[in-house]
Amino acid sequence: MEEQRIAKTHKLVVNNRKSAMVTGVLDVLSFDLNEVLLETEQGMLMVKGTDLHVNRLTVEKGEVDLSGNIDSIAYSSSSPVGKQGETFLTKLFK
Repeated sequence: MEEQRIAKTHKLVVNNRKSAMVTGVLDVLSFDLNEVLLETEQGMLMVKGTDLHVNRLTVEKGEVDLSGNIDSIAYSSSSPVGKQGETFLTKLFK
């Protein structure tokens, strides 16, 4: 019997551009004080701002809590565009 991937829910809640709660997170690709890059059930999620902190990361549940000054939030498709097995960062820096 083949295992079917069931899409989990993804939710993004931003409070007063100072904190955010994200569910449906598959992986945290990178984070620093100015940018957090997450792989979610709905694609790549990039949060940009200043003084950003990852306050809570629960990999088993796929939850991330962020705080700081949030300036922008952007999604990009997670569908493979290049070679199979090529990471998002590899495609980004071509």
